[in-house]
Amino acid sequence: MARKREKQSVVVKVPAPSTLFGPYGRLFVVPGARAFSLTGWFARVPMATVGLGSVLLVAGETGSYALAGAVSGTLALSFALASPQWARLMDRRGQGVVLRLTSLAYLVLGLAFVGVVVADAPRWAWFVLAALSGASGANIGSVVRSRWASALPDQQQRQTAFAFESVVDELVFVVGPLLVTFLAALVSPPAGFLAGLVVGVAGGLALSRQTATQPPVAVVPAGQPRGRTAVLTPAPLVVAVTYLAVGVVFGAMDVVVVGFAEVEGEPAAAGVALAVYAAGSLVAGLVYGVLRLPGSLVARFVGCAVLFGLAAQLLLLVGSLAWLVPAAFLAGLAIAPLLVAGMSLVESRMDRATLNEGLAWTSTGLTLGVTAGATLAGAAVDAWGAQTAFAVPAAAAGLAGLLAVSGAGMLRR
Repeated sequence: MARKREKQSVVVKVPAPSTLFGPYGRLFVVPGARAFSLTGWFARVPMATVGLGSVLLVAGETGSYALAGAVSGTLALSFALASPQWARLMDRRGQGVVLRLTSLAYLVLGLAFVGVVVADAPRWAWFVLAALSGASGANIGSVVRSRWASALPDQQQRQTAFAFESVVDELVFVVGPLLVTFLAALVSPPAGFLAGLVVGVAGGLALSRQTATQPPVAVVPAGQPRGRTAVLTPAPLVVAVTYLAVGVVFGAMDVVVVGFAEVEGEPAAAGVALAVYAAGSLVAGLVYGVLRLPGSLVARFVGCAVLFGLAAQLLLLVGSLAWLVPAAFLAGLAIAPLLVAGMSLVESRMDRATLNEGLAWTSTGLTLGVTAGATLAGAAVDAWGAQTAFAVPAAAAGLAGLLAVSGAGMLRR
């Protein structure tokens, strides 16, 4: 009988998909969750459209991709540096009032940027307005994630919510560039940039009105100074630096995959490969969000970073388009778990008075990395050829794993 019971105990019942992904449905039982998640979805559209839209706008008006890249880089850099400052102001004044301010400023300055480019104003004006419009953008991903963190008391629920938001990010990056390219090609060069701008501003203003679900502003007693900036605390610092290397991978993949597909004589295959890369991350994010994993948040973050570094080494084996697509999918499987693990770690370590800022700094690392990665990969493609240039994202992914391992001691202390 004992032997029979032992045999029965190892039978594993595989849950149905509806049960497996049930936690995602339960997220939206939270009052106001549907509204802030949906409007946050629209509000973050510019993060996937403004960079490409500015390239297509400037290149369409001037024919210079070098100038277009410089202007787009200015937009990205100013956003990366300014968005944590807006997030810090949200921690002090509340999300609603700051979102209204940034959304309106983003609309006015974005329209002015398009105006000076179309009117062929002096080039310095292009860069000034690109910097100002980029600096007026708020990090919507951190805004929505901080609302989930405030609404959900359980760490497992927050992991599921952060995984869902990572999937939303992936979908925006899949659909957004396609929309921008279509509009710029079939309507006019400014159309793609303007479409992303208008959708993002509308979403931001709608989100700003949902004050019932915004995190409460922490009250600091009179005479007591505010805490130091969140990036100087261990969790945001280690995660942001690791994400800087992850961003290099993202930026490099865009350039190297396009270059490799052109060399192979199938430029359209680049879009397929990059979509499959994002799809791998999307699938992994959905699964990771409902898993109950052993170990601490630090251990999960480090483990996911090491896995990310190892998975990307498959790119070194790419020698044909037939291998590029499955290699991209397998490498993509490690993306979302690392992003969710890092965000969950930062959220768990931040005081609620600095949560918006802490989450924003992690995204800043990614943004800066994307800019650097595109530059490095472009130089590598020109110098070594597209196939050899896969060494850039592979090396950057390995560096991300090493940075996470190196910072583990700081995180545990």
